[in-house]
Amino acid sequence: MFTGGAARLLVRNDDETPLELTVEPWADAYRLAPGQTRVVITHSPTADGSWSGTRRGDEPFQVDHRRDSVTVWAHGHCFHLTDTAGQEIDAADRDCPARAARGE
Repeated sequence: MFTGGAARLLVRNDDETPLELTVEPWADAYRLAPGQTRVVITHSPTADGSWSGTRRGDEPFQVDHRRDSVTVWAHGHCFHLTDTAGQEIDAADRDCPARAARGE
C-alpha cells in the first residue's frame, strides 16, 4: 500500500507553436498544443513523503526548459499525466496509486 505524498506540477504552453513535454526518467514524450496545460503528478517513494534526486534535495520535480521543449524530472516512483480537469492522459507505471485504486 502506498503511504507517501503526491506532488503536482502544471506545465502550460504559452507559445504559439507546439511544445514537447518529456517526463524523465521514463523518457515519455508528449506534445502540448499552444495554450494547452498538463499536470504531471508523481508519488514519493518513501513512507514519510520525502523526495530525493534533485539538485537541491527534498523536491519532487526538476524542470529543464529549452526553446521547443521542457523536461520534467519527476523524483517519485511513478508518474501520471492529466489534463487540468483531472482526466488521465498517461501513466508510466501500472503500480501508481491512482491507477491501482481503479483496479487497472
